[in-house]
Amino acid sequence: MHFSAGEPGNPNKPARTVAVLMREMQFEPSRIEVHKGEQIRFVLRNVGTESHEFVLATPDENRKHEEVMKKFPNMEHDDPNAKRVAVSGTAELLWVFTKPGEFEFACLIPDHRAYGMTGTVVVK
Repeated sequence: MHFSAGEPGNPNKPARTVAVLMREMQFEPSRIEVHKGEQIRFVLRNVGTESHEFVLATPDENRKHEEVMKKFPNMEHDDPNAKRVAVSGTAELLWVFTKPGEFEFACLIPDHRAYGMTGTVVVK
């Protein structure tokens, strides 16, 4: 499987932990800066009142996948670059950023991304 934003991390290597809070139509923080080659352990906590997702890709890839999600709204993600988190739940995503640039994390549950539930990872 090809991932534009890097590759799944190695749990046997050190990682910087970044906590991300998910609530209705926002992520906190919404901008995360990392270094090329850095391994990040995203700890995703849903503090909202409905399920949310964290899908890491390019904005274009997320837009295309968002269209698919409109047809299949109950599709649940548990991929190396995507997790669905239930209300009051926590999930982890381990990722290595292999290329510089800007990537997007978004909730692709229908309408969530459209209402602004996105964030940016800047890889320097």
